[in-house]
Amino acid sequence: MESFPKPIYVTQPLLPDIDELKGLLGKIWDSKQISNNGSMAQTLEKELSSFLKAEYLSLFVNGTIALEIACKVLRLSGEVITTPFTFAATCHALALNNIKPVFCDIEEDTFNINPECIEPLITQNTTAIMPVHVFGNPCRVYDIKKIADKYGLKIIYDAAHAFGVKYLGKPISSFGDISMFSFHATKVYNTIEGGALTFNNPYYKERADLLKNFGIRDDNVNEPGTNGKLNEVQAAVGILLLEKVEGEIKRRQELTKLYRHFLKDIPGIKLMNEVEGADYNYPYFVIRVQKDEYGLSRDELFERLKQYNIFAKKYFYPLCSNFSCYRDIKSASKENLPIAQTIADTVLALPLYGALSDIDVEKICSIISAISIISRGKSI
Repeated sequence: MESFPKPIYVTQPLLPDIDELKGLLGKIWDSKQISNNGSMAQTLEKELSSFLKAEYLSLFVNGTIALEIACKVLRLSGEVITTPFTFAATCHALALNNIKPVFCDIEEDTFNINPECIEPLITQNTTAIMPVHVFGNPCRVYDIKKIADKYGLKIIYDAAHAFGVKYLGKPISSFGDISMFSFHATKVYNTIEGGALTFNNPYYKERADLLKNFGIRDDNVNEPGTNGKLNEVQAAVGILLLEKVEGEIKRRQELTKLYRHFLKDIPGIKLMNEVEGADYNYPYFVIRVQKDEYGLSRDELFERLKQYNIFAKKYFYPLCSNFSCYRDIKSASKENLPIAQTIADTVLALPLYGALSDIDVEKICSIISAISIISRGKSI
């Protein structure tokens, strides 16, 4: 098969109409305020709180700083149980707060932290659980809450992928003590760079707002904070994209259905399960490659796709527990994380974004099928 004439990347940012953005930029320029919680940031915070059905919300310059501040808001210390199958920022937010990440294995069907593996990892030093709604797939939130309540632990959800997701009719932001959302350009919804924390407790909101502004309140500083504020230009992008994100999600849903249709009968290509009762936002389309059936390993397919100008992503690989800065932690051993290790070695994210065409998806799937057939020595 012929390759794509231009590179097809794993994602493409949703962008606002340039003329509409110029209009908001004009207002920002007239105001002469480009940061420090100006009118755009205040407007976006209110609109996002409504969109996500979050009682309280605080905007941040990015999701990583937001997650770091979430740990400080809850005054976490000691150890926090989390997943190794996540982006580096999840574990780094703990480490940068002098908290030891304790790695828990995941579920094979959802890629989320396995609640049945959490309890044996709890010690007298455990202060919280930090699960991740991987690829927008809701965690088993009620099982996790039951464990947290039993041991008096806090829960921070890394909801970086779960913008707008609902579970059993409830917004994903309603679970746990704090949820973190990422608005990076690679996400379904973005502010170029950005993030937010959502809370059900007004004290947490007050404390997050304080800590993202250097800890300053009325010319007084009671504890160290940082500069975590979202600027006015990024907030303007966010305001405009809130009007487009539902259309983006709908289009991604259509493309996901096409992927599932065209890939379902290819031997060795396993599709990620969707959690029953979840309303998705379709942030990524992820497959698993089983070499014994497909004919090539995930890494081999990854490289072969590049020859066709298709740039997939080994997401998440490697496991955070395999990073040199974490691998000496006892819970990071491969024996403790057999499912996570298997998933990380076989998972592959294929291109998915609203501007992708139906024909593009069909061609990507045809190429994946053809590569398998050729690798197994059969003619096409």
